[in-house]
Amino acid sequence: MKAFRTISAASILCVTLFSVATVSCSEEGEIITQEVQVVNHRNAKTKFVKVKGNDFAYRTWGKEDGIPLILLPGLGGSMDDWDPAVTDGLAQKYKVIIFDNQGVASSKGTTPNTVQGMADDAIDFIKALNLSKVNIMGFSMGGFVAQRVVLTQPTLINKVILTGTGPKGAIGLSNLPNIIAGTAGLSPEESFLKFGFTQSAASIAEGKASYGRIQLRTTERDLALSDATSNAQFTAVLSWAQPDANALEEIKMIKNPVLIVHGENDLPVAVQNAHNMKQNLEHAELLVFPDSGHASFFQNHNAFVAKAVAFLSE
Repeated sequence: MKAFRTISAASILCVTLFSVATVSCSEEGEIITQEVQVVNHRNAKTKFVKVKGNDFAYRTWGKEDGIPLILLPGLGGSMDDWDPAVTDGLAQKYKVIIFDNQGVASSKGTTPNTVQGMADDAIDFIKALNLSKVNIMGFSMGGFVAQRVVLTQPTLINKVILTGTGPKGAIGLSNLPNIIAGTAGLSPEESFLKFGFTQSAASIAEGKASYGRIQLRTTERDLALSDATSNAQFTAVLSWAQPDANALEEIKMIKNPVLIVHGENDLPVAVQNAHNMKQNLEHAELLVFPDSGHASFFQNHNAFVAKAVAFLSE
């Protein structure tokens, strides 16, 4: 005759909880909780991958299934210059990958002084991760790089998000040295606000909140960019800023879906650039945020994440 084991109320509760939470149970049915750390922008581990002999630093988190999203930062930016409200928001639906391109911050090698060279390095990085299809999102200089990536390897890219950027010869970009000179003597936060936001109280408040979020990560923060890297990036951007009569014709070759996001009051890259790209890209959407500057998607992070997720999911 089979012996029937008496199941206590505690055991039943433990089994029930085990189905909806991370717990374990003792033989007596005692509930033992186990803390599971959620990976996010603040604690994602820095990893390294060999790209043509050089170690490239990267971090990844978010959903494991689906097409991953590669983020390309702006001039002077590293993995620690993204707003967590944006990266963690996107990671709710997609696997997010941020990285330092060749020679930038924690990555080894020599930083190219051309946008095409940076695009080639980004393509090599994606292939080093054994990814056959990705979405890419570029901010400012990263948007220049993203354009060259998709023009160079269109089959590698699924969809493209361009924020605060423009085509070759972008209107206003040649004035960048004067804009940067205007930030001399400012604190890092003041420079961040002047460069990326407007002078309205609402924009400044959002800018300060964004700056605060960016500082929240305290472990494994990126190294500062070297002078050589900064100079190479600046050279690449100023070269991109030179007038190019064929620039808008060239981007017509991009057939991938593109989401263009811009601030109405972008200081270094005039909003007209976004309208010009929209008119010359076959499959493009344009979202312009009012009372917003270069970092419009940081200022309007909730609206941006909602739109970006919808765009990538279509």
